Amino acid sequence: MTERFTEVIGFDRFAIYVFDYGAPTGFRLAVRHPERITAIISQNGNAYEEGLSDGWTPIRACWQDPSKTNREALRALLSPATAHWQYTQGVVADAAAVSPDGQNLDNFYLARPGADEVQLDLLGDYESNVALYPKFQQYFRTHKPPLLAVWGKNDPFFLPPGAEAFKRDIPGAVVRFFDTGHFALETHAGEIARDIREFMKRTPANQPARSSGVMV
Repeated sequence: MTERFTEVIGFDRFAIYVFDYGAPTGFRLAVRHPERITAIISQNGNAYEEGLSDGWTPIRACWQDPSKTNREALRALLSPATAHWQYTQGVVADAAAVSPDGQNLDNFYLARPGADEVQLDLLGDYESNVALYPKFQQYFRTHKPPLLAVWGKNDPFFLPPGAEAFKRDIPGAVVRFFDTGHFALETHAGEIARDIREFMKRTPANQPARSSGVMV
């Protein structure tokens, strides 16, 4: 769907901003069409096993044995309390400064009939993304796209080693850590925006007259 969107809009060359669940979508697009990608900005968008924390243990258990018991064990991840924890865990600044808008919107959509089952399906299917990590890494090594990783270093799910690993395959990758959690933009939007602007200025293919962007 994302690939088709870029084609309908007429994007033949573009940078991508990838985050969380959307990161593998962007990386799949890059693998399929490396000639279209001018740069990658990854905000806690993981592509390495070492980037997965122990928080994935119950999800991995469901991958290994997709039983009803293991699936039901993941349902707690969809509660309002967990949404609040995901938004505030690792935030060093006053957690009360994190806007409630994002988590309230998440909870609103999760409350729709059947939405919880869709999310459980997505958690189970995430194994297909991890299986593609070697292919993503081969793309990084072969094409070496300009890459900026901006990372909330206290993310309970995607660890800093996952950000550092980009430099293994793309020696010129730029990695920036922020003393916050998974939703780094909630507390460091200004700093991250400055890093993105500087990064894009240094990437010739992304000069303003030619650049487009896709966020996934």
